[in-house]
Amino acid sequence: MISIHFLLTAFVVIIAPGTGVIYTLAMGLGQGPRAALWAALGCSFGILPHLLAATLGLAAVLHTSAVLFNVVKFAGVSYLLYLAWQALRSDGALSLRAERKVQKGTVIARRGALINILNPKLSVFFLALLPPFLSGVPESATAEMALLGGVFMVMTFGVFVLYGLFAAKARDVLLSSERVMTWLNRSFAAIFVALAGRLAMERV
Repeated sequence: MISIHFLLTAFVVIIAPGTGVIYTLAMGLGQGPRAALWAALGCSFGILPHLLAATLGLAAVLHTSAVLFNVVKFAGVSYLLYLAWQALRSDGALSLRAERKVQKGTVIARRGALINILNPKLSVFFLALLPPFLSGVPESATAEMALLGGVFMVMTFGVFVLYGLFAAKARDVLLSSERVMTWLNRSFAAIFVALAGRLAMERV
């Protein structure tokens, strides 16, 4: 169940820079702490469908169905490439600008949720991560999976908030230079393209 081993494992997984972390950093840098909080919330809720899939056994279906896996995967690849384009455009949703133009929180959160929802590996990941920490009692397995997944989501939100607030704090320093802004926009775009490429290479 909720052991130190599980908490440490989950923490190591969460702090590893991935798509959600990059997105939250971009929102914190581009639009400040409020946007970072909404991004963290959206990315955290994007985990929920995968947790439900793992708990209900749907992840096993995804794992064995190459067609379904690839449909979700390439939808995710397309979305990451779209985010890369948004980072490069001067008026894009992810573009960093000196003036702070804050988007609606629900829009930021929805974008963050989609990033995780369209990553089919998360369902398979939960199917592999959670069972070793269960008590072994079949009758309580579903409740235990839900509890462990809930803890994972809360930890994800907390860590992402810290990432986002750190980025928001660094905003005034980093965005004081036009050259730095251009470099950061290109860097975020390149990272999203690289993550799209990595996702495209994933296999069932």
